[in-house]
Amino acid sequence: MGQAAYFARPVQGRKPMDESPTILVIEDEDVIQLLVEEALTEGGFAVDVVPSGEEALTLLASGQKTYGALVTDISIKGQMSGWDVAAKVRETDPAFPVIYMSGAHADEWASKGVPNSIMLAKPFAPAQLVTAVAQLLNSAAPPQI
Repeated sequence: MGQAAYFARPVQGRKPMDESPTILVIEDEDVIQLLVEEALTEGGFAVDVVPSGEEALTLLASGQKTYGALVTDISIKGQMSGWDVAAKVRETDPAFPVIYMSGAHADEWASKGVPNSIMLAKPFAPAQLVTAVAQLLNSAAPPQI
C-alpha cells in the first residue's frame, strides 16, 4: 500500500460549503470521547471517534468517507502517538487541518506538532474545540482550478 492510500480526501478538493465536514477524532478516554463528540456535533459537524492511530489510518485508507479535519489526543492506544498520526496524514495532504488535545504534552507542540496546527491544552471548553476546527477549515486554501 502506497502513501497515498492512507488518505481518501483529494489533496486540493474541499466539500461544498453547504455540507458539514466529518471530523475524525482520536481519543481513548470514554468520557473525553463523549465530550468531544458532543461539542463537535452541536457545532454542526459529523464525527467519527476511534481510540488509536492505527484505527484512524485504517479509516482514512478505506476511502469510505471523506474527512475534513483530524482532532487527536497525543497519548492514545496503539503503537502510534497523535504526533505520529498527524505527520502520516500530512505526508499525503500537507494542508490537512490538525487539532491536538493534550493535558501532559502541550509544551512539546512547537517541536513535534505539524505546521499550521492548533494545540488545545486540557482541560478546555467545548466551544474552544469547535472554534479551533472552524478556524482551520475556514483557513484552508481554496482548490486550484
